Amino acid sequence: MRKFDLDRLERQVDELLRQIDRLRDENASLRASQEHLVAERADLIEKTELARSKVEAMVARLKSMEEQL
Repeated sequence: MRKFDLDRLERQVDELLRQIDRLRDENASLRASQEHLVAERADLIEKTELARSKVEAMVARLKSMEEQL
């Protein structure tokens, strides 16, 4: 009986160790994905600001042209 309990405990510990490894790998993958998404977001924000600046400049030029007419 005692041997059976030790075998069962050993299997459970082995399974927990495998689960820890899987979770560690998943965590690393999620962190890498998060870093990528944060960088991508920063890039998109920069592009959006650049586009906004260009649109504002075009609107200002159009208003200036309109005033000249």
